[in-house]
Amino acid sequence: MSTDQARLDRARSVQFYIDERPYWVDGTEAPPPKMTGTQWLIWWLSVAGKFFEGLVVFMTGVAMPLIASEFGLNATQHGMVGSASLFGILIGASALGGLADRFGRKRVFIMELGLFIAFLTAIIFTQSFAWLIVCLFGMGLALGCDYPTAHLVISESTPSKTRGGLVLSAFGFQAVGAIFGTLLGYIILTLDPSIGAWRWMYGVAIIPALAVFIGRFFIPESPHWLAVHGRGKEAESELQKLLKRVPAYPTKVSVSEPPELARKKLTGYRALFQRHNLRPLILSSVPWFLQDLGTYGIGIFTPTILAATVGHKTEHVRNVADLVNNDLIAAKGTALLDLLLLVGIIGAVLLADRIGRIRLQVFGFIGCAVGLFIAAQAGSYSGATQTALIFTGFMLFNFMTNLGPNAQTYLIAGEVFPTHIRGTGAGFAASFAKIGACMTAFLFPVLLVDIGTTALLYGLVVTSLIGAVVTFFFRIETRGISLDGR
Repeated sequence: MSTDQARLDRARSVQFYIDERPYWVDGTEAPPPKMTGTQWLIWWLSVAGKFFEGLVVFMTGVAMPLIASEFGLNATQHGMVGSASLFGILIGASALGGLADRFGRKRVFIMELGLFIAFLTAIIFTQSFAWLIVCLFGMGLALGCDYPTAHLVISESTPSKTRGGLVLSAFGFQAVGAIFGTLLGYIILTLDPSIGAWRWMYGVAIIPALAVFIGRFFIPESPHWLAVHGRGKEAESELQKLLKRVPAYPTKVSVSEPPELARKKLTGYRALFQRHNLRPLILSSVPWFLQDLGTYGIGIFTPTILAATVGHKTEHVRNVADLVNNDLIAAKGTALLDLLLLVGIIGAVLLADRIGRIRLQVFGFIGCAVGLFIAAQAGSYSGATQTALIFTGFMLFNFMTNLGPNAQTYLIAGEVFPTHIRGTGAGFAASFAKIGACMTAFLFPVLLVDIGTTALLYGLVVTSLIGAVVTFFFRIETRGISLDGR
């Protein structure tokens, strides 16, 4: 048994088919059956949460100048708007994500999107800065809860050999959402070049969110979760729904209920901070925190940085037309850079189940550092050279972060913990990471003024290299390892 396998082996208590292994008549192993319609439905409904996160968080970058103008924001308030949804994600991932361990994956999967829709609708009508912050925080709260829950409903219903690709392809829709949000902001600004255009940016997401909310009522509960809670018969029934196909395979499923000892395991944060869980806790949390320092800081304020360094922007904004013109210039550049997020996640999907999570994460962190270092050199130049360095550095950063740490930290966090605390562990890791996101979102507007872009980029080079080191020394490779019984 490998060292990684030994670390992950948590007293197997659940045994059932998720990794289906059909055999020919002569006893040789046949190719696994295709994913069922129910498994694909779960995947698509999980995709939506990541899409909405990318849409809301990155679209805030486009909407920021308009919001700042309408509400007359100072630098501190500007930072509060940028960090409110991220702070909500921080709280939601830890405070609500663990609910999936207590009440089941499906219930929380439904609840979180209902919460998101409520605040998404409210923000359209907000007339005060305070309520704006409340609405952004509330949306983040729901999206934070979705971090562990969406991962769990996919990973606990799909085969181990393809689990990484399926989880990451769903996670990749965060990049799709980021691109769509930026483009949507550009289109709305073009059609409605007014201060209040930012409200439409959020409003258009309500109808698709409602469709996803309804769809989540029609998926089965996780057989893993049911089994570790001693509900073997229900687990068998839900597993049968999950694997339903024509012709039927397998024709019969069974779940062995966990022994009494397994049922009495510690749960929640008491279990999470036990000594044998500290290594996976550090691996899942610290690198994710370090990568969020860069990913969210650069992602949210790319429009601001680009507007200040490239394009023919109006230096002294005199009216709404000048403000919108500057925002359009920044949105164009941001959309181009965000395409590299999508290319990076495609690479992660293709490679995670082939060469492993740890290698990609270490390589990605180093690549992020190189990209940020290139971008930092732009401060010493002007004109076309400055533009080339900014775009080259940010493009490399966006590609490498989604190939490596931005994708792999999410994947690893949902795989290294046992079933009875998987939601709590993944939620804590996501929450800890968002401390980094909130720090950059809140402090970037102030630091951009106080120390400048170049110093900030050099600081992020250092944090990226630290992320590579921590990943290497606390590594646990989960590629191809079954989650059944953990």
